[in-house]
Amino acid sequence: MRSVRMRILLALLVLAIVGVGGWKLLPSQDGESKTITVGTTDAVTSLDPAGAYDAGSWALYSNVFQSLLTFEPDGATPVPDAARNCSFVGSGLSTYRCELRTGLKFPSGRAMTAEDVKYSFDRVKKIKSDVGPASLFSTLGSVDADGMTVTFHLSTPDATFPFKVATGAGSIVDHTRYPLDTLRSGTKVDGTGPYHLTGYTKDKSAELAPNHSYHGAVGHTGSPVELRYYADGNALDAAWKNKQIDVATRTLTPKVLSGLNPSDPDQRVSESDSAEIRNLYLNTRAPSPLHDVRVRRAMAWLINREKLATDVYAGTVDTLYSLVPAGITGHTTAFFDAYPEQSAAKARKLLTEAGVSIPVRFTYGYGEGRGSGAEEAAEIKRQLEASGLFKVDVKGYEWTDFQKRYAAGKLDAYAVGWVADYPDPDTFGGPLVGTGSSMNTGYSSKAVDALVTDSQRYADRSRATGDFRSLQQQVAADVPLIPLWQQKEYVVTTEDVGGGQYVNDGTGVFRLWKLGWI
Repeated sequence: MRSVRMRILLALLVLAIVGVGGWKLLPSQDGESKTITVGTTDAVTSLDPAGAYDAGSWALYSNVFQSLLTFEPDGATPVPDAARNCSFVGSGLSTYRCELRTGLKFPSGRAMTAEDVKYSFDRVKKIKSDVGPASLFSTLGSVDADGMTVTFHLSTPDATFPFKVATGAGSIVDHTRYPLDTLRSGTKVDGTGPYHLTGYTKDKSAELAPNHSYHGAVGHTGSPVELRYYADGNALDAAWKNKQIDVATRTLTPKVLSGLNPSDPDQRVSESDSAEIRNLYLNTRAPSPLHDVRVRRAMAWLINREKLATDVYAGTVDTLYSLVPAGITGHTTAFFDAYPEQSAAKARKLLTEAGVSIPVRFTYGYGEGRGSGAEEAAEIKRQLEASGLFKVDVKGYEWTDFQKRYAAGKLDAYAVGWVADYPDPDTFGGPLVGTGSSMNTGYSSKAVDALVTDSQRYADRSRATGDFRSLQQQVAADVPLIPLWQQKEYVVTTEDVGGGQYVNDGTGVFRLWKLGWI
């Protein structure tokens, strides 16, 4: 998703709140009918859950669709939402069964059944969109539906399957409104989430009205919300400064974030640790000039993460030296261990051994409007070219076009952020480096795939730590990606809006219903 679109650390919230009467958690009853405007630079790739695997799309899905399971605020274990209960059947981890809640109805008034659930999962796998979430269900063999009971048959034991069910990929759609073998077109959504989508203009806005027929894990559906989408951080900054929005999240520019003043009585600032990461993905296919692992290792010897964190992101991100971020079970510093300092000499030696022409020339793409992508690309280009060993052709693309380009293997390198789908290290394994991963680098390793599969056998997730440590070492050796940084999460609201600390809490659920006038 993810882009996006991941957490055991989940939330060390630092709430800086100043104002008469302090922090009030309860929304004003008088303000429940007044719309709250939320600004973001995240983009929605598709309104159809089978066609998107990115943070902006999944943020919307959290509010307009239900999955069988979800995560409570700061929770690490899935809890029932559209389901009444779910559990593995028998002593193994290969059959998973859920009983649906009664009384769930789509906007048409038709009652949800297990057939809708089966249909929703089947179509994700059947459509298998290049930028969709099908890879998340790699262990799902088949689904059976019987009345209000749905049974999932897994091809291999997978203790993480409930986590995957709880994501946007598990969004349940009305089987009478969504075609089985193609994505639904138009701007209509038929879900049973806490909100109805009442209006949508691509790249502009999404209007959400509380769904008073909702039944599930959410106790209160909140105020009406208008999501406003901005092309880049500068546009979001301007909207916030000009008081055109009540809430700003994902993402104001580093300059604005680094200058936030917790003592300002006109705003409320929520800052939390996050497992959102950003990697530089490398095309391992021939004829990409990065096909040879020695070329990719040479690049790893030249990247200076500290300069990125301080010069580009003004200290609002932390350096990252491995696939699994800090705070997640199994985290290591595999890339620091393998490439402990910048060394042009070691990079040159590798390129000489590879027999490639120096400087190695390759293309680098990034999604326009995605944080500080342009500035980041310029800094990485500077670092690589300063050695005299590389020549980097940098270009930004509109977000959807960018996704399609890297999915088709048309870029040699591309920087993409990843928001944890669920609070488990597995979300950084198969989806990012497994064979057929969502990042489409062409990378395939039998050793990595075996480690991913083995790690999924453990219901006690602490027992998977060894697998993930080995996996990170293998990735540092093969370099299908170069970890860059780990994000901090910021949500800023006006002084009369509460609940901002719950909107992005590290669970992958975007809780707009937690916002309220106070």
